[in-house]
Amino acid sequence: MPSTFSVKDYLCALGVILIWGTNFVAMKFGLKDFTPFQMGTGRYLAAALPLVFFIRQPALPVRWILLYGVCQGLGQFGLLFLALKLGMTASLASVLMQTQVFFTALFGMALLHEPLGREKKFSLGLGALALTCFGMGVQAGTSTGVTWPGLLLNLGGAAMWAISNIVVRKAQQSHPSGPGYDPVAFVVWSSTVPIIPFAVLSWAFDPTPGWEQLREIGWVSWVSILYLGWFATVIAYALWTGLLKRHPANQVAPLSLGVPVIGLAAGAVALNEVISGWQWAGISLTLLALLANFRPSLFQRGRH
Repeated sequence: MPSTFSVKDYLCALGVILIWGTNFVAMKFGLKDFTPFQMGTGRYLAAALPLVFFIRQPALPVRWILLYGVCQGLGQFGLLFLALKLGMTASLASVLMQTQVFFTALFGMALLHEPLGREKKFSLGLGALALTCFGMGVQAGTSTGVTWPGLLLNLGGAAMWAISNIVVRKAQQSHPSGPGYDPVAFVVWSSTVPIIPFAVLSWAFDPTPGWEQLREIGWVSWVSILYLGWFATVIAYALWTGLLKRHPANQVAPLSLGVPVIGLAAGAVALNEVISGWQWAGISLTLLALLANFRPSLFQRGRH
C-alpha cells in the first residue's frame, strides 16, 4: 500500500534534491584550487571527521565497509572529480551520474541474477540513445566544456556508483538484520577508506608544490570541501535513508529525478554553462528513461 508523505518528508526530499543538485557546482568551485585527488582527500576527511569518533562501527563484516569505500570513494567520486577537471560541465555531470540507475540494472542482472522486465529494457534503450546524443555533441564540437575523456570518466563514475549499490545489497543480504547496522554509520565509516589512497595518489601524481600551497587556497574552495563532506555525503544520505525507512523504495526513488533539474539550473546560474542542442536531446531522453524505470505504470496504460 502506498504511504502518505508528511510535510516533514517533503521537506527532507527537497533538502536532498537541493543538496545533491548543487553539489556538482561545489565540485567545480573546489576544483579551481584543488586537484581531483586533493578534493577526494578533503571530501572524505570532512565526511569522516569527527563523526567516526562518535558513531559506532556498523555491525557488518569489515570487507563490505572497505569495498564500499573503494567503489564509492575512489571509484565514483575519484572518476567524477577527474571528469570535471578534464572536460565536463556541472550541468551535464548531474544528468550523467543518474545513468547509475541503468548500470545498476545491468550489474544486478549479471551479478545478482535480477531479471530485466520489459520496462527496464525500454528504459535502457532510451538511455543508450541518450548517450549517443551526448557523444554526437562532443564529436560535433557543440558541447562547450565537454571532452571525450570527461564524458567517459563521468560514465565510469556512474558505473562505479552502480557497483557500490550492488555492494550495499550484498552487504544487506549477508547481514539482513544485524544489530547496529545503521546506513549513516556505514557511510561515515566507509568514508575513512578513501582518505589514504587519495592522499597517496595526490603525492604520486599531483604537481610538486601541491600540498605546500594549501594556505593560498581561497575560502570558497574550503567551503566547497566542507559542503561535499558534511552536506552532500552525511546529511543528504541521512535524510534519504530516513525517507527509505518510512516509505517504499518505489515511492522514494523517483524523487531523484529532481537532482538533474536542480543541477542544470545551478550550472546555468552559478557557472554560466550553456547546454547544446545535442545535450538537450540527451538530457530529455535520460529523464524519460529514468521516468520509465521508476514509473513503469505510466508506460503500461492502454496495453490491455
